[in-house]
Amino acid sequence: MREIIQKLLDGQISAETVEKMLKTSYIRELEDFAKIDMCREARTGIPEAIFAEGKANDEILKIVMNCVDNKGIMVTRLANNRYESIKEDLNPLIDRGFQIIYNKKARILNIKKHEPEKIGKIGIISAGTSDIPVAEEARIVAEEAGCEVLISYDVGVAGIHRLFSQVRRMIEEDVEVLIVIAGMEGALPSVVAGLVDMPVIGVPSSVGYGVGEGGFTALYSMLQSCAPGIAVVNIDNGFGAAVFASKIIKSTLKRKM
Repeated sequence: MREIIQKLLDGQISAETVEKMLKTSYIRELEDFAKIDMCREARTGIPEAIFAEGKANDEILKIVMNCVDNKGIMVTRLANNRYESIKEDLNPLIDRGFQIIYNKKARILNIKKHEPEKIGKIGIISAGTSDIPVAEEARIVAEEAGCEVLISYDVGVAGIHRLFSQVRRMIEEDVEVLIVIAGMEGALPSVVAGLVDMPVIGVPSSVGYGVGEGGFTALYSMLQSCAPGIAVVNIDNGFGAAVFASKIIKSTLKRKM
């Protein structure tokens, strides 16, 4: 988009040509199954990501091969067996200089050429070891958005003495936003929000059983928290929490400029 604008300013192309170029480059259609938003990062600050669930392997490959650019692309919720099925088909991207990185716990395939410019620092805290897959999804997405990430896993309220030193470390490291993941009764974000002066993003996880099964008890608990300063995303939505955290940091940077 910047290149198109510069050509217009330099008189190399007309306004009519610019209009046609923007219309054709804004959306890239792939057969009858996908319309890829090629300007999402320029418009929202967040790169396009492919949600793997519900898509066939060949559809994912076509999207990746046709839409990956110099900034790369992420495929989320890609199970390990599906990655194993397509990884050899991704080899042409390695020849083009891309790194192919798959995180089994987070179920994220990351395809990139360059490391993002650092914009700020966030902390990610998980209540239990079983919450780590959601936490890892948040970590990878936050890092690709340019955030430096500090993590502390398995420090939930069942052994709350484990938490305090980790919160102190986050404060001492000047973390700007905290993402807190918890299943079962979902109490941890409330505890953390009562200890810090930074925004806390609560992520209810689907870890639990009985009335806690599926993450709804954790969700309701976080929404009903008496500790102010908590925003809550959907169950298991590490991706959304990381995007929200990065937008908080980016908006802070804009005000400082």
